[in-house]
Amino acid sequence: MPAAALKPMPTQSTAKRAVPLEMPCAPVAKRPLPPGRPREWYVTHNRRLKAMRLAIALLDSGVYLPDQARNETIRGVAHLIGIHPPSDMTCHMVRAFMRYNR
Repeated sequence: MPAAALKPMPTQSTAKRAVPLEMPCAPVAKRPLPPGRPREWYVTHNRRLKAMRLAIALLDSGVYLPDQARNETIRGVAHLIGIHPPSDMTCHMVRAFMRYNR
């Protein structure tokens, strides 16, 4: 076996685990949202996606407890990663995600 095959893959450290810098599989193709749903379904779906992105960014930045994630903190992280400031409801959802993953 060549020596190059035995080298470990470079990783980037996160809170609790190492994440490979290069993903070995192809990225998942985006699909359009299903048509015909009520407007509220789309609003909730997009809010959940935004809350999950913010929760991941908070965890990566060292905010591990929902009590540490005040609205100002969440909005500051949103500004850092280039997302529009979240509403109070989205901030509440971010804390709920963090509570659920404890």
